[in-house]
Amino acid sequence: MNKFVSLNKDVNDSYNSGIHFHRTELGPIISLYGRMVAAGEWRDYGISSLKEVAIFSIFRRAAEHPIYTIEKRPKLKGKQGIYSVVGMDGHILKRGSDLKAVLQVLERKLIKLVK
Repeated sequence: MNKFVSLNKDVNDSYNSGIHFHRTELGPIISLYGRMVAAGEWRDYGISSLKEVAIFSIFRRAAEHPIYTIEKRPKLKGKQGIYSVVGMDGHILKRGSDLKAVLQVLERKLIKLVK
């Protein structure tokens, strides 16, 4: 007897099981990324969607560890803030509930490059 298995259900289940960046969240991140690429500072990125965190990793070169990661942790919404920017050494550079405010720590580096 034949059994029908819906592939769409399996794909949707795996997508729904993790944390993801929304299009409105990716807009400011990609905008900053594009400006830093144009300045010659960043060259590659990666996006990870895990069970409790979504991570946007920024690389100076493709074959090394990320120099910054932008993390989204919804469980910290009521505590320290859902978004954080983490440096290469693991220290949290900025944390908060407003993504644009959190990204300001990286915007300052762009301003220093232009001067």
